[in-house]
Amino acid sequence: RQRQMCIRDRIYIPNTKVNLPILQHVENDTYYLDHDQDGNYSVAGAIFTQSMNSTDFSDPVTVVYGHNMKNDGMFASLHYFEDPDFFNENDTFYIYTQNKILTYTIVSAYQYDNRHIMNSFDFSDPEVRESYFESVSNPDSLVVNKRDDIQLTEDSKIVQLSTCVGQDNVRYIVTGVLVDEQATY
Repeated sequence: RQRQMCIRDRIYIPNTKVNLPILQHVENDTYYLDHDQDGNYSVAGAIFTQSMNSTDFSDPVTVVYGHNMKNDGMFASLHYFEDPDFFNENDTFYIYTQNKILTYTIVSAYQYDNRHIMNSFDFSDPEVRESYFESVSNPDSLVVNKRDDIQLTEDSKIVQLSTCVGQDNVRYIVTGVLVDEQATY
């Protein structure tokens, strides 16, 4: 079996079926597309980040991937945020790390193209980051819900939850901005 990281991290989204470990493989960024948290082959895969993201969620942009399973498993219930009422009534998700509870306010939920976000943008460049944050706050999508009262700044840290919609060239993304960080030790 391959060695794994981050198995103590979890994501919890109230009023969805998402209460799952977040993994990151030490060598293979696509390993968890078809392996579960124990390293067994699984069509459902697991919820995971890739090596271009730190494992402590300190990057300006972290992308967390998960499959859209027909049984409402993995990240399928992210699609609940397509409903404006659900979006308006559910504005928070949590990531539990080994020593912190990270609280995120959901900024937007929208369909996006299938480009690899982390490979497509240089988030170390403040202008690129500012432009990207503007696009996250005001997505150019026919399927979109957003909160107009949230401002992303150059110091914001966002997590983007990414799943498929059943078309090869489209992803569904729920974006949250870090609003609170509590130590658990």
